[in-house]
Amino acid sequence: MPRHVHPRAVAGLVPGLLLLAPATVAAHGAAPAPLDAATAVTAWSLEVHVWLPIALLALAYRAGVRSVARAHRDNPVPRRRVLAWYGGLLALFVALQSPIATYDTTLFSVHMVQHLLLMMVAAPLLVLGAPITLLLRVVSPAARKRVVLPVLHSRAARLISFPVLAWVVFAGVMYGSHFSPLFDAALENVFVHLAEHALFLGAGLLFWWPIIGSDPSPWRMPHAARVLYVFLGMPWSSFLALAIFSAPGVLYPHYATLQRDWGPSPLADQQLAGGIMWVGGDGLFLVAVVVMVAAWMRAEEAEGRRADARLDREDVRRVRLAARDRPWASSQRPQDGLRRSSDPPADR
Repeated sequence: MPRHVHPRAVAGLVPGLLLLAPATVAAHGAAPAPLDAATAVTAWSLEVHVWLPIALLALAYRAGVRSVARAHRDNPVPRRRVLAWYGGLLALFVALQSPIATYDTTLFSVHMVQHLLLMMVAAPLLVLGAPITLLLRVVSPAARKRVVLPVLHSRAARLISFPVLAWVVFAGVMYGSHFSPLFDAALENVFVHLAEHALFLGAGLLFWWPIIGSDPSPWRMPHAARVLYVFLGMPWSSFLALAIFSAPGVLYPHYATLQRDWGPSPLADQQLAGGIMWVGGDGLFLVAVVVMVAAWMRAEEAEGRRADARLDREDVRRVRLAARDRPWASSQRPQDGLRRSSDPPADR
């Protein structure tokens, strides 16, 4: 262990601690002002340690897109990926910096909206942005060969991207967070709360990567398996929502003891949270199933067109072969005719 700590290292930690301190007071101090039409628009909790990483991700992606556009004018980054990436960052920003973040420790229903935004909106959009593919196109061949590809092909990458494990982690995070002391601890401690946000977003990224991602993955699922993968998410989501909705008492002491003289009662707010998860979660899963089925149909149509094209090419090849053989056949027929004409006439 080092015998002393350099003063510059200590000085480097101070700004980070100062940035985190206001977040602790704002997110886990006294209850905010009543939620109404005005505060629903103005109560933004802008925290540098949250919005700065989001801004850096936006700038880095933009720089990568420009680099690819300069190097490959005929093959730029598809616009749909760019829109998906920035849509995911926007959903992430809204979930963590808008009035949703201001009231997530005050109203369970708002907290549930935040979780759905992180796992069911921001995560799939970020996956559709294909950041790993962009990274592979931007870095040097040496860095691609020595750093990026070895990481993608590592055992750890194969493990965390295994679809069954990703599905179990996604469901486990939802159940484990809502039916364990972690949820109430996150409401009381800002650092646990930040870790919970990272856990939800990470579980969402792992869940959606094998089925909708364009980035290289050690595992590729057939379309039928993708539809089943998403469809099976609906029953456990519904069960969790029903368990929250039908609970006879308030599940989390933080909401029960919070001094709040406005809005629904803690139990009514909890029932609203269960309803939001039931309708919102299942609705988003259903949208994903429809998208998966549509992608499956497009893939089948594309495969049919490719099969037709192969048959057409085969027909053209056969016609060309027949045309090449036809002069030889026509040159043989007159000779056969001459031989037959030299034969004696048949008896009548």
